[in-house]
Amino acid sequence: MVETDIKCSKEILEYFEYLDSYTKRAHKVSKLARAKGYDPDEEVEIKLAKNMAERVVGLISVLAPKIGESTVVERIIELEKKYGSQDWRVAMEIALEIAQQKHVKFETELEAIEIGVRTGFAYVTVGVVSSPLEGLTSIEIKPRRDGQGKFFRLNYAGPIRNAGGTAAATSVLIADYVRKHLGYAKYDPDEKEILRCFAELEDYHQYIANLQYYPFKEETEFLMKNIPVEIAGDPSEKRELSNASLKDLPRVETNLLRSGYCLIHSSCIPLKAPKLWKKLGTWGHEMGMEDWDFLEKHIKLQKELKTKISASGKKSEDGGAKVKPDGVFVKDLVGGRPVLGHPMRSGGFRLRYGRSRASGYSGQSAHPATLAVLNNLIATGTQLKVERPGKAAAFTPCDSICGPVVKLKNGTVKYLDDVGEASQLSKDVEEIIYLGDVLINYGDFFDRAHILVPPGYCEEYWILELKEALEEQTESKEINDHAEYLGLSESSLKQIYEHPIETKVSFITAKNIAMKTKTALHPRHTYFYKEITLDNLKDFIRWLEQANFKLEDEKIILPYADEYKSGKRALEILGIPHDVVDNKVIITEDKTLAIITSLNIRCSLDAKSVANLIEETESKNVLEFVNELAPYLVKDKSGLFIGSRMGRPEKAKMRKLTGSPHGLFPVGEEGGRLRSFQSALEVGKVTSSFPIYICPKCKNRTPFSICDMCESKTVRYKYNPKTKEEIHPDKYEKKEGEFIMDYKEWSVPIRSLFDYCLKKMDTKIYPDLIKGVRGTVGKDHTPEHLIKAILRAKHGVHVNKDGTVRYDASEITLTHFKPKEIGTSVSRLIELGYKKDIYGKELTNEEQILELKAQDLVLPACPDALDEGSDLVLLRTTQFIDEMLEVLYEQPAFYNCKTAEDLAGHLVIGLAPHTSAGTVGRIIGFSKTQGFLAHPLYHAAMRRDCDGDESCVFLLTDAMLNFSKKYMGTSRGSTMDAPIVLTTLLDPSEVDDMAFNVDIVDHYPLKFYRAADEYKYPWDIKIQRIEDVLGTEKQFEGMMFTHNTSDLNLGVLCSDYKLLPSMAEKIASQMDLAKKIRAVDASDVARLTIDKHFIRDTKGNLRKFSLQQFRCVSCNKKYRRPPLIGKCDECGGKILFTISEGSIVKYIDMSIKLAEEYGCTPYLKETLYLTKRRITDVFGIEKEKQTGLGQFMTES
Repeated sequence: MVETDIKCSKEILEYFEYLDSYTKRAHKVSKLARAKGYDPDEEVEIKLAKNMAERVVGLISVLAPKIGESTVVERIIELEKKYGSQDWRVAMEIALEIAQQKHVKFETELEAIEIGVRTGFAYVTVGVVSSPLEGLTSIEIKPRRDGQGKFFRLNYAGPIRNAGGTAAATSVLIADYVRKHLGYAKYDPDEKEILRCFAELEDYHQYIANLQYYPFKEETEFLMKNIPVEIAGDPSEKRELSNASLKDLPRVETNLLRSGYCLIHSSCIPLKAPKLWKKLGTWGHEMGMEDWDFLEKHIKLQKELKTKISASGKKSEDGGAKVKPDGVFVKDLVGGRPVLGHPMRSGGFRLRYGRSRASGYSGQSAHPATLAVLNNLIATGTQLKVERPGKAAAFTPCDSICGPVVKLKNGTVKYLDDVGEASQLSKDVEEIIYLGDVLINYGDFFDRAHILVPPGYCEEYWILELKEALEEQTESKEINDHAEYLGLSESSLKQIYEHPIETKVSFITAKNIAMKTKTALHPRHTYFYKEITLDNLKDFIRWLEQANFKLEDEKIILPYADEYKSGKRALEILGIPHDVVDNKVIITEDKTLAIITSLNIRCSLDAKSVANLIEETESKNVLEFVNELAPYLVKDKSGLFIGSRMGRPEKAKMRKLTGSPHGLFPVGEEGGRLRSFQSALEVGKVTSSFPIYICPKCKNRTPFSICDMCESKTVRYKYNPKTKEEIHPDKYEKKEGEFIMDYKEWSVPIRSLFDYCLKKMDTKIYPDLIKGVRGTVGKDHTPEHLIKAILRAKHGVHVNKDGTVRYDASEITLTHFKPKEIGTSVSRLIELGYKKDIYGKELTNEEQILELKAQDLVLPACPDALDEGSDLVLLRTTQFIDEMLEVLYEQPAFYNCKTAEDLAGHLVIGLAPHTSAGTVGRIIGFSKTQGFLAHPLYHAAMRRDCDGDESCVFLLTDAMLNFSKKYMGTSRGSTMDAPIVLTTLLDPSEVDDMAFNVDIVDHYPLKFYRAADEYKYPWDIKIQRIEDVLGTEKQFEGMMFTHNTSDLNLGVLCSDYKLLPSMAEKIASQMDLAKKIRAVDASDVARLTIDKHFIRDTKGNLRKFSLQQFRCVSCNKKYRRPPLIGKCDECGGKILFTISEGSIVKYIDMSIKLAEEYGCTPYLKETLYLTKRRITDVFGIEKEKQTGLGQFMTES
């Protein structure tokens, strides 16, 4: 059995044994294969890590290999026992000890300091991201101006952003801890260095990129005077500082803007100061960090400055509202991506608290019927930018919450709770009156420290109030006593108690319960009374005066004419479903009973009386007035509406590099436009940068480490570019100042190499198109073996920059699933350890709900998507690996997969962009969505949440066999997105702590809903979260959800945004929705689309046109100015623009049409007319041209 200190049950231990033994088997196979010498390194290049300490050391050993053989891992574990996992003091102490060379001896003290700080930084980023390698570029020791000692200068670069603001700020604390304990002085900035900071932030924010937090000038100056180390950075932008008086400072090496410098001084230390002080205020003094006491004053200063700004601003219309509209999400609108609701606008998504099986950890859910009526633009996994509680969310379907209320073209209003009906009626929808619910879990409000806000009255709130009332009134908790008190059968009440959301309670039952218990009327029979005014209600009731009340048939029949338009509109906004037939509006069944009882109107005479009462009422709103009339309590169904817009569409596709190569073997210019081996074979050679290997046996020169003539091991020669000499490594003596390379540019006889590969594969048949790379980017230009490219082309898979086959997909939370949703048989799931469902029953059928294990994955196989599903891609990858093992490495096949179902149980690596540590995952099936469905802990292990971003998977054996650091570039950021270390067993205490806030209960308590009604903070209410079970067996098991979903594959599977071919069609769909959705202002959407997207693109491309390069269509040579002969001076090919006229004019006519059709401001229209005139000045008047039928249809 696997050895681990992770607390878990016997079942999870068996699961870990499966993961561990499979990983070891794959490693053994890969190690034997790589020992044959066909790869850049004869060892597997991925370091296996059992825990965070090993992950940290594995990451840092990229820069300092000897640290991997030290006692650092053991020391980190000791410090964790002293302080606890992920405590910053662990990072500080290990950084200091390495700097003091207690574990490893370094050549210089500066190297020891740098590696120590990087190790501490890697610890606070849980050993996953590459920021400790790429973000902190170097540490320098500089003299003070007064000569009283030396201080630390920390140089940061752009990749520091991948660490996150808090961790990046903590890296400064770690460095200062080392500085102080090694006896170095504090940084002494002069006046101009202090002023330079804000000036650089100002320029960066204005000209380069919006800073997440733009600090006040006063706080920037305060921090510059007090931070004990210097923050610096390498120049990253081409733009110089605009303030000439602050240029050419003696101790600042560059006048160019520095991204890393600006990020630390904005989104890191100033923004995260409260978090930093929360820790330092507790234990700072005992660690000797008194120099950071200034943070307390900084926080006070920051609050004072914010208060001053608020006080000087205009008073908002909603005055003392506790929650105000926040329009940040809608500002950067992109053409074709619809707005679904303006901030807090009535009719947008109605807030509902809870978590579905596929939401939480930033993910949110909506009813699949809602997704179906949104022109199929929002699919499962689509990112929505949301008003609250966070910035963005990946959306998934949940059919146990409320769907949309829509108005059809014939005037009928329907409440849609069936996705099939919604899909059928979608083309008949004239208006979406209410979008329906958005399900957001408590944990997301807790994580964002967002105040709780009132939800609309819903079934789960109602049942809690009912139970409380019955227990008080019957003085019993027994269901039979409650049923007898209400006059219901015990089975009926049990059904309501156990399934309050799914059970459709009739109006008669709901009325009797409400009147008997003095609780509110069931939400199913409650309408949106707060969304209309008393005048609207009066119009509706005046209309009811003309109604035919057929109460014996439970019908109200109203005349449908223009004079009753305002009354009809009130009925629509109340959200009361009704039919329009033969110029009659018909309200039926429970809706009739709810109206006549809640408004106390049973006939036309009653309607006149109520209309008169409206004139006399002192009620502030319609809800208050209804409560005066109704024989029971009526609660607010609206709650809070949340604005949103579409962010990026969902994604699921195989990753392809530029040119879609099959292998990392160069084809040079001989590969032609397609970079194909077929073109190179016609030439007979490939000229590029290659290593020089010479066979000692047959003297053959080859780019491979194994001779392609006699299969002997070759010797890699060095090359002196000055003397043109190729040097045997045994005869090489390093001389000072001499530049020696491990490669040179030479011509490889590609035909003989290709024939060798075919012979080794025992075939004469090869794919029609095999693509390579133009040239390699690694430090020593080691190419991948040519056989791998041929085999990938044969099996239809493409290579990534590191030698693996990647599949990218949108990240989605998943905690529970049904076998039918993932296409895996019950028997196979039992073999994989899924023996019982969440209720403890033996697994026997595909409808049972199972709890997902922490490292199990459900991958995408969407039938509606344009790209292939991961099932087919990974299946072909296994076949590629098996054939590679057999023909290249001469070993038995590993996978032997015949169908996609055979992939269940095989291991993959999950890896997020900007990280350098992969996590082992196990495939258990494939959904029809385009989502990378995984447990919150697994996403957190990759240091991601589910806000609409993507990650990738690749087969474990593929990575162990084919990954090599030598394929990757030497530029900054090259170690990002590479599996340098691999976590085999997931320890919940060592993942990103954001996941700890995901709640794990099956319902929220009544006190939670009451706290939300009172706008309390999330921490004022205790709801069990992952954090509460860390370090116990329950950290892996026993998680629940509050709202079930009948099928995760319901709803839209692929967004039409990806399927519509032209921007004109996307805009037409976007604006159609803007007109349909009541919560959206179509004119504002048109303005934002033009202002934030189209006009910027048009002006930017017009400016670039005058600065562009030119290129040859044949050989791709670039020119600053075209040759005078008018053709390529290399090959005679045609010269083309790199910025075409089409890229400039593509949006201008569309923008003008939008502005005119939707009544945009005269200023915006004039801007568009002037821009079009500038385009005409450059290109002349456009000639007549043929357009596509699609564009003709959208314009007509």
